[in-house]
Amino acid sequence: MLDSNPCLAEEIWETLKIYPYQHRYRLYGRWKNESFTQHPMLMRRRAWLLKKAKFIMMRITKETIKPVSRGIGKLTHNNPGPIFHYILIQVQLYDNLIGPVVDSFKYLTSLSYDMLGYCIVEILSENKDRTAHEEMIISPWLQSLSSFCGTVFKKYVTDLGGILQFVANQLKSEKSIDLLILREIVQKMGGTDTLEDLTAEQLSAMCGGELLRREAGQYQQERNTKRSSLRLKEALLENDLAIPLLLLMAQQRSSIVYNQTESPHLKLVGKLYDQCQDTMVQFGSYLFQVVTIEELSDRLPSIGSLLSDYHINADSRYDELRRQDRGEKKLTIEQKKDRYIQACNEVFDPIVSSIQPHFSIKVWEDMDPSFFLTFWTLTMSDLEVPHHMYEKEIKKIDANVSPSANKRKKETDRLLALKEKLQEEEKRQKEHVDRVYARLQQEKDGWFMLRGARSPKNDTVTAFLQLCLFPRCTFTALDAIYCAKFVKMLHNLKTPNFSTLICYDRMYCDITYTVASCTEQEAHRYGRFLLGTLDTVMHWHASQQNYEKECANYPGFVTKYRVSRQEANDYVDYENYRHVVHKWHYKITKALVTCLESGDYIQIRNAILILQGILQRFPVISNLAAVIEKRIEKVKNEERNRRNDLYVLANSYSGRLKGAKPNLMPETDFHIVPKRPQAAKVVNGASEKSSSTAANDVKSSGEMVEQNEKIVKMETSETTNGELEGKEDREAKEIKKESASVTSNASSASNKMEPPESSRGSKRRKTEHNSKVSMRVERDPLYLQC
Repeated sequence: MLDSNPCLAEEIWETLKIYPYQHRYRLYGRWKNESFTQHPMLMRRRAWLLKKAKFIMMRITKETIKPVSRGIGKLTHNNPGPIFHYILIQVQLYDNLIGPVVDSFKYLTSLSYDMLGYCIVEILSENKDRTAHEEMIISPWLQSLSSFCGTVFKKYVTDLGGILQFVANQLKSEKSIDLLILREIVQKMGGTDTLEDLTAEQLSAMCGGELLRREAGQYQQERNTKRSSLRLKEALLENDLAIPLLLLMAQQRSSIVYNQTESPHLKLVGKLYDQCQDTMVQFGSYLFQVVTIEELSDRLPSIGSLLSDYHINADSRYDELRRQDRGEKKLTIEQKKDRYIQACNEVFDPIVSSIQPHFSIKVWEDMDPSFFLTFWTLTMSDLEVPHHMYEKEIKKIDANVSPSANKRKKETDRLLALKEKLQEEEKRQKEHVDRVYARLQQEKDGWFMLRGARSPKNDTVTAFLQLCLFPRCTFTALDAIYCAKFVKMLHNLKTPNFSTLICYDRMYCDITYTVASCTEQEAHRYGRFLLGTLDTVMHWHASQQNYEKECANYPGFVTKYRVSRQEANDYVDYENYRHVVHKWHYKITKALVTCLESGDYIQIRNAILILQGILQRFPVISNLAAVIEKRIEKVKNEERNRRNDLYVLANSYSGRLKGAKPNLMPETDFHIVPKRPQAAKVVNGASEKSSSTAANDVKSSGEMVEQNEKIVKMETSETTNGELEGKEDREAKEIKKESASVTSNASSASNKMEPPESSRGSKRRKTEHNSKVSMRVERDPLYLQC
C-alpha cells in the first residue's frame, strides 16, 4: 500500500538474502498469490498496478527506454509480483519486446530482481503445452522465455539457483524440452556457443589452441562475459549442480528416444535429441573451461562408476574424460617425450583396468584396451596443427597494424602482443603433437592382435567401427573430422594387423541403416565424416604418384597375409584400387537412392543433407550423378506443396549439383572399364554391374541412361525390405556368382547366371575358377577378403 520506496525494499532484502532461495520463493509465492486476495484494498491496489503496467508496456520501445524504465522501477519497488507476471506474459507473446524490456529493468532493487527469478520459475512450472503445430516444433512462448532468461540473467545480478534446480528437476522427470533454458543461459552468460553452425575454416581453427579458437573459431570474438560467467560458475558449484546436470543430460539422450516420447512426430524427437546433445557438449565445454580439475576431482565420479552406476554411453563419458585428460597433459607440456609417455601411462593404466570388465572378453581378443582408450581420449588438437589458420590470423594482424598512427599506439601494441602469443601457441601445439605421435608410434604394435593365421579383417575392423568410429563420428562436428583423421593416422603409422582397405570398405558398402537412424544434426556430422574419408580416398585416387608414395607396401593395403615371414604379402596395385573406389561410389549411390526412394521423411531428409555435405567429393562420375539427379527431381515433384521443407532441401541440392556438373568425369576416366563378353551390355560407355539382384531385369541393350538407372533402382528396392547385404560372406558369395557369370555363355536375353563351383577338391576346377575370377577381381574389393 505504500508508495515506491526503494530504501525499504533494500532493507527487506538485507534480511531475506540470508535465507536460501527455497525459503525465499515460498515467501514470494504467498506474497504474490495469497496476500492480494485477503483484503479489498489490496485487490484494488493490484488492479491499479496492472492498469499502470499495461499503460507502460504499450509505450515501450528502444527510444523510450529511459522514461519507461523509471516507471517500471517505481511500480516494482513495493509490489513486483503482479507487474512481472504481466510483463512475462507479454514477452512470451512478442519476442521483439525482450531487448527493450531487459534494458528497462536497470532501476530495479535487489528484492525485485530476486522476485523476477521466482516469477520466471513459476511461469515455467505451469502446465502449459510446450509443443505446437501438432507436436512438431517447440512452442514459441518457451523459446521467447528462454531467450529472455539468458539475456536478463546475464545483464543483472540475480540468484540462479532456482532456475538451475528447475532444469535439473525436469531432467529427473525425463522432460528434456526445458534444456532450451539452460542452453540460452550458458550461451549468453558463459559465452560458449555450440559447434554445429561453424564454417570449415572455423572448425579448422577449433583444432588449434585456446587463443586461436577465441580469435578465429567463433563468429563473435570479443564478448563481455567475464563477470556473468563467474556468477554462473559460482551458482553451479554452490548449489552442487555442475556434475549432476552434466550426467542427467548424458542419461537423457536415451530417455528421449525410448521413454519420453510416445505420440510426438519423429521430427520433434530428433530435434529434442539434438538439443540435448548440443546442450550437453556446450555445457561440458563451458564447465571445463571455467572450473579447474582440482575443483571437479571430488565431484566427478570415476570412469568405472560412470559405466556401471550411471550407465553413461561411451561418447558422453569419454567426452568428460578427454577434458580431464587435457588438464593432466598440460602438466607435462614442457617435458621430454619419454616423460610425457610415462605421465600418460600413469594416468591411463588405472582407467584401462577399470573399463576392461565392462565389455565382453571377445572384444579385447581383437582390440587392446589401450587403443580403445587412446581413441576416445585424443582430440583434433592432439593430431594436427592448423598452420594455415595461424598464418591467416597473423596476416590479418599484420594488415591491421599501422606504425605511423600515434593515436592508435595502444591498439597496435595489443595486436603485436596477440601476434606473439599466437606464434608461441602454434609452437607449443606443434611440440605437443610431436609428443603424441611419438607415444602412438611406440604403442601401435600392441593395438590389434593377430590370432594364428586369421586375417584381422573380420572382428577387428567390426569392433573398431562399432565401439569407436560410428559412436563418435556423430557426436560433434569436430569429432566427425577427428574420426576421419584418425583412420588416416592409423594408416600412416603402418599399424600392424589393421586393414585400411577393409575399414573403408565396411564404411561405404551399406550406409542405409546409418542414414536412416540419424537425427538432423547427426546427418550433418555424418556428412562431414564421409567428406573427410572421401578426401583421403580421392587424394590417393587422383594420381599414381600419390598412391605409390602413401599406400604401396603399407599394411593397410595387404590383400593376403602370409603366415610364413619368408613369403611376401600381396598388396593392391593402383589400377585395382581405382576399381575399388569406383565400387565404393556405386555403393554410396545405391544406399542414398534407397533412402530417396523410401518415401519416409527422415530418410529423404538425411540423404539430402548427407549429399549436400559430401558434394565436394561425391558424385564425381557422370552416370552416377545422373541417377542421383533424377531421384532428386522426383523428390521435388512429389514433395512440392506437400512437405515443403523437403522440397526446399531437394531444390537447393539440385541447384548445387547442376553447378558441379562441369567437374564430373565419365566412368572411363575414373577407372579402366574391363572389356565384357558379348552378352554383357554397355550403357553410355559405362559397364553395367551384372549383380544377381538386377540381371533378370535387363531386357534390351538399346536403352541408355534410363536402363542404368533402372538397375540401381532394382538393387535399392531390394534393400528397402530390410534385407540389406551387410554381411561379408553374402557379398563374397554374390561376387563369386558374378565372376562366374561373366565368363559363362550368356548369349540368352535373360543373362541368367551360373551357380558357383561347389567342389573345391579338383585342381582343374580351382584353376578354371581363378581364371574366371581374375576378370572380376578389379570390380569389387570384397573378393580380396575371400
